[in-house]
Amino acid sequence: MKILVTGSAGFIGSYVFEALEKAGHEVYGLDDLSGGYLRNVTNKRRFTKLDLRDRAKTATYIKRLQPGIIFHLAADATEGRSQFTPFSAVERNINAYINLLVPAIKYGLQRMILTSSMSVYGKQQVPFKESMIPQPEDIYGISKAAIEQQTQIMSKVFGFSYVIIRPHNVYGPRQNLGDPYRNVIGIFINRLMQGKPFYIYGDGIQERAFSYIDDVIEPMITAAFSPKADGKIFNLGSDTPVSLKELSDVVLEEFFEGKPVPTSLKPIHVPDRPQEVKYAYSDHTQAKKILKFKATIDIREGMKSMVAWAKQLGPQKFTYLDEMDLDHPDTPKTWKEQLI
Repeated sequence: MKILVTGSAGFIGSYVFEALEKAGHEVYGLDDLSGGYLRNVTNKRRFTKLDLRDRAKTATYIKRLQPGIIFHLAADATEGRSQFTPFSAVERNINAYINLLVPAIKYGLQRMILTSSMSVYGKQQVPFKESMIPQPEDIYGISKAAIEQQTQIMSKVFGFSYVIIRPHNVYGPRQNLGDPYRNVIGIFINRLMQGKPFYIYGDGIQERAFSYIDDVIEPMITAAFSPKADGKIFNLGSDTPVSLKELSDVVLEEFFEGKPVPTSLKPIHVPDRPQEVKYAYSDHTQAKKILKFKATIDIREGMKSMVAWAKQLGPQKFTYLDEMDLDHPDTPKTWKEQLI
């Protein structure tokens, strides 16, 4: 059976592709390279540069390949920015996904492994449980909730199986360091490599459970082949939330290897971002039971590995959009003035 990984030049997607190939599967990848890199592609013979927003080209590709299993990781994964770029959030998430799903169903899709997001929960009581009704607080979360529901409805009508994965705050080597709108750990490290302090939005008490990449890949692969996972939703990530202030301390300690942090590189606090959820972390009981998921790498061990990789790669130029769909007085100053 052929397996397709969308977003295969991206962070998580490249690891999923690599793991499937190492397991002996016939796996293919596609990516539009808007957020991924060719350096992440381990098998370029089976890689295609393709923008899923192009309905005709997507349909032609799927007709030719006819994948039985699809891992869908391609996304405009810019949660905090999505209020200001709603066209991108809708086109790259909702429209791109339906452009993929319809021909996939036509040409024999058996199982969809859909990568969603913890953002669908919004501001509900933590830890988030899969049984909660989605109540997203941002346009990105709305788009992810929409494609979850599209999958569930189309599965009932057309008979393919699916698994929905909600990973959260995953970090590690291969993450995009040059995106000023997302990947907080990558932004922190890249700023330090440039000899500049990083910014913290608000007071830094917001909490996330940061998840090292190696911990989430194996359960994602397991989900594709486990009958017990059929039709289920799984949270994947660390059980241990940390505040952004605590995270910044760990980044600084690992980056400077325990030596004193130069005064000029201490964090700068700026106003909160609009609609940012303060407390966001999940319960993983179902993933532990069915997928045998276990988070084994703590934030300090994972950070040590990511810092070492980033220093080897070197500082990356931050790439900003030419303009956003909407401007507003509450648009973060760091974005408007390209301070990051």
